[in-house]
Amino acid sequence: MMEKSSTEQARRFDDIKANYYEICENIEKAAAESGRSANDITFLAATKTVEPEFINYAVSLGLKYIGENKVQEMLTKYDEYDLDNSQLHFIGHLQTNKVRQIVGKVSMIQSVDSLKLAQEISKQSLKNNVATDILLEVNVGREENKSGVLEENLEEILEKISVLEGLRIRGLMSVPPICDSKQEIFKFFDKMYKLFIDISSKKSDNIYMDYLSMGMSDDYMEAILSGANMIRVGSGLFGARIYR
Repeated sequence: MMEKSSTEQARRFDDIKANYYEICENIEKAAAESGRSANDITFLAATKTVEPEFINYAVSLGLKYIGENKVQEMLTKYDEYDLDNSQLHFIGHLQTNKVRQIVGKVSMIQSVDSLKLAQEISKQSLKNNVATDILLEVNVGREENKSGVLEENLEEILEKISVLEGLRIRGLMSVPPICDSKQEIFKFFDKMYKLFIDISSKKSDNIYMDYLSMGMSDDYMEAILSGANMIRVGSGLFGARIYR
């Protein structure tokens, strides 16, 4: 049984390695097509349900950014991450009562979807004497079952968050709707890029439009072609998720 387990682990490592280099090649192609280089694109691995040994193996290949979706899972795995060679982001929906559990442990919270949440991040960051980088999540598809700021409220919320101490607004993130065609997904990505550029041009205090985080395993190349400079790839790197 032990031998079989070891064989399966080795096969999984081989799959991750092959996937990692294929994703890197695809990033390079899409970046070049959009007039940039692969160095302009941040490749973050979404690590929900992935065991630390496989996450750390990807880090050993050169992966620099990892992202968790659930606070409890993140805390369970936290001591095993190779954070000497990677940065940990929180990329899932975050409840205000769990903010204190992750501030100081993550380099960035990508899923800030309300002023209330930002205020709690500010409060906990000041308590911990840290500055927390955040991205504002935009509900670009206006989906009722998804969190995120609506386009028409974005500028007002950004302005209110920008004066909070203990955090830095570093850009925008989005999870567009599932689309039936590339043409459809491009519309959402292009809309996000326009918002990103419009906000960048205003050069407001404490609003640094450094990152546009969008694109996942099925559409990260389209996201890069539309201007994304951070992608979040999970199953494309680690294989289909195993839910317990």
